[in-house]
Amino acid sequence: MTAACVAGCLGLATATLAQAPPASPKGEAIVASVSVTATVTKINQDTRKITVKADDGQKYSFVADPAVQNFSQVKKGDVVTVTYTEALVYEVKKGGKASSDAVAGAVAAPLGAKPAGVIAGQATVTVKITAIDPSVPSVTFATADGDTQTYKLKDPAKLQGVKVGDTVEVTYTEALALKVEAKPKK
Repeated sequence: MTAACVAGCLGLATATLAQAPPASPKGEAIVASVSVTATVTKINQDTRKITVKADDGQKYSFVADPAVQNFSQVKKGDVVTVTYTEALVYEVKKGGKASSDAVAGAVAAPLGAKPAGVIAGQATVTVKITAIDPSVPSVTFATADGDTQTYKLKDPAKLQGVKVGDTVEVTYTEALALKVEAKPKK
């Protein structure tokens, strides 16, 4: 998770991400979200196998985990909407030490309702800058465990004002929301 957070922090600009307005080289926030809607085309309540057809015509089949409450409420023709969102925020700080923290949670629909829920997780990692090579440009970080990794930067301007010994606090958040709605009435 640490490597993913740091890599995401340094990768920063990709075509699919909606970026916050330009920020100082001391920090930045990046958010991406995608939503897919599909219609239930087949469902087997005994095996919990469900097939859905997305708006683009693609069909997907999967078996719902027994932890999915209210599965018996899902019927052929129901509409399933899934939204996945991820965010990465980082801030360069003077001094400090490397550390990490992670939290996760889930919320489900009440019994008897159509299945719905949200699963979210967040990890915060603070890494210490141990080396900077402006000629590459690259930066080397050390984690709380003492592991080091070097990453190339896409934007050398992000190194302005950053020094060896500074720490970078990276918070990565992801969430998946799912809801099932009854078949639309015609």
